[in-house]
Amino acid sequence: QVQLAESGGGLVQAGGSLRLSCAASGRTVSNYDMGWFRQAPGKEREFVARISRSNTYYADSVKGRFTISRDNAKNTVYLEMNSLKPEDTAVYYCAASWLVGSDYERPHRYDYWGQGTQVTVSS
Repeated sequence: QVQLAESGGGLVQAGGSLRLSCAASGRTVSNYDMGWFRQAPGKEREFVARISRSNTYYADSVKGRFTISRDNAKNTVYLEMNSLKPEDTAVYYCAASWLVGSDYERPHRYDYWGQGTQVTVSS
């Protein structure tokens, strides 16, 4: 079993930055596909970013503004968010999959989820 715990959310003004962390425990996740998703009120959970062992993938809406990275020594994944916009407001979730495949944008492809951290961007 993998337990995931997000942190780093908060309230920020438009144009600001936040760095989210996802600390994993229970197993080493260095060989897992790790993803970030978000869910705004009344909307479905949507893909934000994914990091495999060697590659990164982003939703078009965050490309060029967000960066996903991992520190295998700390068993932690990060999401650096810059140039934040009010439409980035959501609960952000970290997820892990042993083999996510080509459907990596679909939440059901991930096996483990964190509890989420709120990000609010004011205009």
